[in-house]
This record gives sequence, structure tokens and C-alpha cells, in this order.
Amino acid sequence: MDFFKYRNRIPPEKGRLLISEPFLPDPNFVRTVVLLCEHNEEGSFGFVLNRLADVRASEILDELTKFDHPVFIGGPVQQDTLHFIHRSKSIEGGEPVAEGIYWGGSFEQVTFLADTGQLNPDEIRFFLGYSGWGPGQLEEELEQDTWIVCDYVNEELLFATEPDLMWRKALKDMGGKYSVFANYPLDPSLN
Repeated sequence: MDFFKYRNRIPPEKGRLLISEPFLPDPNFVRTVVLLCEHNEEGSFGFVLNRLADVRASEILDELTKFDHPVFIGGPVQQDTLHFIHRSKSIEGGEPVAEGIYWGGSFEQVTFLADTGQLNPDEIRFFLGYSGWGPGQLEEELEQDTWIVCDYVNEELLFATEPDLMWRKALKDMGGKYSVFANYPLDPSLN
């Protein structure tokens, strides 16, 4: 259907968002927003920002017993690994992803800040696993209109938006035809 051909020509890059198209059938990525943390000739990886896990940080690691906050499913790859993004200036060693947003860093500082109550849940997000694409795979998916690339990444969307509202908010923030996509029903046959 040509109506759903909506290719935007924003290229994928580190620090940009991938917003799943409204009718993406892959259960790992239905109505998801992915923060790209790396994109180069070797492939791409990032984290699904709006898929909550059924576990809390304090249940995963003994070092985080005082940090009883949600954990997210970063994607279908290596879900036995824990990653984090943050906007805390107190955590050293993080890889800059976007303005004021970092991937990883000193886990010792994270645990210290969590233990002493100095780490707020709106400063950090933990992820089980990640989303990954091999060389050229993401570009192929973009050609098939699987993803909408958004170059407007802000801390409010990443750290202060409720997960179940994030997909819709990201599209509305893009404006124009994308704000219309935000209102598409999950199953159009039920309309």
C-alpha cells in the first residue's frame, strides 16, 4: 500500500531514535522506541526504551539492593546481560550517545550512588539485553519502512516519559504525518 510508504530520509546515527512503524509484526519491536548507541559499517546496536521487564534492579544484582526501580528489556540479544544509559554527571566513564546522555560508565559509582540514595530513577535506565543489527541490516529494514528515524532526542522523552506512552509521544513530537501515525490502532481490522 503506497499510503504506508513514509520513508523519512534521516539516516541512522549514534544518538538517534528508531521508532517502529505502526504495524511492525515482529513481537520484539511492536510499538517500540530504540536509542541507537552505535551505528557504523560493522553494524548497529541500541536499547528499546519502552519495554518494561517483569523484574526490578534490586532483584537482579546484589549490588543494587537499595535501588528498587524498573528494568527494561533492551532487545532480544543477550538478555542475560545488564546495560545502562544515564544522564548523571556523577557517573564517570560513560560513552556519550547524545547531548547529556551516556551509555555505561563506572558501575562502582552507580552502586555507590544507589546505596547512598544519590541516584534518582529519572537519571538512569537499566536494560536486560540489547537490540543489534549486522552490517547493512538496519539499512535494509529502513528501505522496507520498518523504522522511522528521529534525530530529535531529548532527556524528557528518555527518562521522564511513561513507557506505554513513549512510542506515541515520540511520533507526536516529530509532528506532521508522524503525529497521525501516533493515532493508528494496533490492529486496524478492529476499527
